[in-house]
Amino acid sequence: MRDNIQDAPDYCAVEAAMEVLGGRWKLAILKQLLTGTQRFSELKRALPRITQRMLTRQLRELEADGLVTRTVHREVPPRVEYALTEAGRSLDAITAQLDAWGRWYRDTHKKLAAATA
Repeated sequence: MRDNIQDAPDYCAVEAAMEVLGGRWKLAILKQLLTGTQRFSELKRALPRITQRMLTRQLRELEADGLVTRTVHREVPPRVEYALTEAGRSLDAITAQLDAWGRWYRDTHKKLAAATA
């Protein structure tokens, strides 16, 4: 967890959450990992619009914040797997709600755009 989160006043809990979960891809990665442990290549296939560099960066930040674990299996070739920690799994309901809201918003926005066109 970042030091500045600890320094935030109690009334800024949303700010603390956004510091950890902010960014275009973090919640999408967490949602994908809610289905189970996955390798880097599986995550990349599931999120085709993310670059390899950004996926690596976001996974490192999620790991540093204690939401994701990275396990390296000593094989040839090496196998690296990512899984959610208990803290990461605690976001299940939140990601489901955001997913539902995003679908509602997208559908509503399409209808509004079609009505004005």
